[in-house]
Amino acid sequence: MNARFGDPLGEGRPDNPSRREALKLGGLVVAFLWLGGGAKVLGRAVAQGPVAAGDPAFAPNAFIRVGADGSVHLVMPSIEMGQGAYTGQATLLAEEMDLGLDQIVVEHAPANRKLYANPLLGEQATGGSTTIRYCWTTMRQAGAAARTLLVNAAAAKWKVDPAQCTVARGVIRHEASGRTVGYGEVANAAAQLPVPEKVQEKDPSAFALIGKPLRRVDTAGKVDGSLQFGIDLRVPDMKIATVKACPTFGGKLVAVDDSRARQVPGFVAVLKIADAVAVVGEHFWAAKQAMEALDITWDHGPNAHYSTEQLFKDLAEASKNGTPIPGKAVGNVDGVKGKALEATYQLPLLAHATLEPQNAIVHVRPDGCDIWTGTQVPARCVDVAAKLTGLKPETIVVHNQYMGGGFGRRLFEDPVEQAVAFARQVSYPLKVVWTREEDIAHDRFRPAYYDRIAATLGDDGKPLAWTHRITSGSVLATFAPGAMAKNGMDSDAIECAADLPYEFPNVKVEWVRHDPPDGLHLGWWRGVGPVHNVFVIESFIDELAHAANKDPLAYRRDLLQKNPRALAVLNLAAEKAGWGKGSLPARVGRGVAVAAPFGSYLCVIVEAEVSPQGEVKLRRAVAAVDCGVAVNPNTVEAQIQGGLIFGWTTALYNGITLKNGTVQQHNFNDYRMMRINETPALEVHLVDSKETPGGIGETGTVMAFPALFNAVFAATGVRLRSYPIDRAALVQGAEALKAVVTQASDHGQAQEGKV
Repeated sequence: MNARFGDPLGEGRPDNPSRREALKLGGLVVAFLWLGGGAKVLGRAVAQGPVAAGDPAFAPNAFIRVGADGSVHLVMPSIEMGQGAYTGQATLLAEEMDLGLDQIVVEHAPANRKLYANPLLGEQATGGSTTIRYCWTTMRQAGAAARTLLVNAAAAKWKVDPAQCTVARGVIRHEASGRTVGYGEVANAAAQLPVPEKVQEKDPSAFALIGKPLRRVDTAGKVDGSLQFGIDLRVPDMKIATVKACPTFGGKLVAVDDSRARQVPGFVAVLKIADAVAVVGEHFWAAKQAMEALDITWDHGPNAHYSTEQLFKDLAEASKNGTPIPGKAVGNVDGVKGKALEATYQLPLLAHATLEPQNAIVHVRPDGCDIWTGTQVPARCVDVAAKLTGLKPETIVVHNQYMGGGFGRRLFEDPVEQAVAFARQVSYPLKVVWTREEDIAHDRFRPAYYDRIAATLGDDGKPLAWTHRITSGSVLATFAPGAMAKNGMDSDAIECAADLPYEFPNVKVEWVRHDPPDGLHLGWWRGVGPVHNVFVIESFIDELAHAANKDPLAYRRDLLQKNPRALAVLNLAAEKAGWGKGSLPARVGRGVAVAAPFGSYLCVIVEAEVSPQGEVKLRRAVAAVDCGVAVNPNTVEAQIQGGLIFGWTTALYNGITLKNGTVQQHNFNDYRMMRINETPALEVHLVDSKETPGGIGETGTVMAFPALFNAVFAATGVRLRSYPIDRAALVQGAEALKAVVTQASDHGQAQEGKV
């Protein structure tokens, strides 16, 4: 148990100590019973010892703090990185406590696995589109328990039945007598009552907030600049450093000549670790200028000649001769008679390219360590700091911050680990900021994939047999090796491949593990396993439809008759996009994709135009989404829009390539972002669903790739099986098909060879 929170709400604002010290809980004691992804609140968070000024009068669980002034603080178990997690969680709490969303003060949680671990991830972590999925029950029960105790305290004061009381905006009212009291006035009394063993959340018919389009709780702070991200922070007496790691992965630092750097105004010091060097300055520009003046000698290590070509050669060899691990087997794919088709898909390493590059402020002292950063894994940051400094974990405080993008990159604590390694060499707080070039070159990359996929079609064109062999490195083996299956299977590698939305009589899905050389670090990337698998599957389904001479949407509709939720989003998207109505201009095509990633069901239809030079323009996109109960429809729509654009950006432009063991991409000039003028007209249509919420933050990215590539095929007749889109291949493929130009059908699906 962390006995020294210092900043228990993770507020981390050194310029506002009164807020930072607002909640000092000497020891938090909470008991949770995790059941099926939710939590039943059975205990309470208790302030031990005398109640100091500013302590909460009422803390019924790890999440809720009610002050005597009536203020309600929500200690957020998940991290906000732009996905709307804080608004969603606050909405669940406000709903059950009968508060307005504007009445809740959101706070970052401290690093504490016991109180704030995500049961779906087995870690205090935010990722995998799990926030609402696990908070749907947890946060509502926490709010319902708090409301019950507060109402019971008021009823006891008035000597009435709690059932005769109502609540509106934190004011309890006894209807018969008209008496009212605010939450703050009964907070102390509520704190003395026993926590109920069972609480009943609101019936959905009584929801006042859930399902309504609400404004985000952090919007105002982002607009007026008061909300601070990690890179914004300053603490007293700090110095600023920038870093450079060995450009070849797995390489080491040999020597540094800093004679020229010392001449730069504002230069402070040069710090060294095994594989990197930091330059400290009075300000960032001094540190950067001095870094450029260093003469550094590197040992480029065993990977000095490694390349992208070698990476895919090794993956192809492993796919052919490696030992496959079974992921799913239905029936027997061997010996099935029919029309056989097969394809190979090859997908690149990917960087995260978050708008906010990696950064951390670290102050190492003999008696403790403070870390200010934006991280998806605060407890892991404590772990690495304790290991490097030798300090006890309870003396290390992580002041978590808002993040300018995560996308899975901040699920890894290596930037904090590096910052601690440098900061322990100095006495002052050290702010370490990576340049954009460093951020891209030393990312933890999405694995490269090599997929061999095949199907045998019956006389009706439907698959009788389906085989999918995936070959890649494993992220899970690094992040959580204990989560690997006993047979060595990485569940993420086959997610959405082993649980297809379609039902085929004979299926074999398997994975071959082939990790890249040591030093080339892999990491989670937005959409994780599904973003890779759904692209391959939905592209190949399109290939099968073409081979069967079927409309690709009608082909999917036939295959989804036993999957009503997937069929419903397919039909909704088709209706809104006008599929089958009218014709499209030359070199314009529509592509469709449907899948069920992260417990949600989506269909995306993209309309794209391809120029004779191979340039792709997205004209229009329509998404239909069934994510169960949409806690905040505004957030769902925004996440689908942002996820699609994130995916299209990569599909159109990006991939990480290696030459001589070095990443070839450097900044947004060669790992570029989609511009506003390049985004299509984009519609998001939500199914009014009563199902338990699914994930949403990564689903748009998952669907972006196949819908776009299928549209490109519809426009050109050229099937691309890798990304980013190869403009030259589109031109060459279209030229080869000129002799078989045919007219597009009335549903807008261009036929092979249309140019």
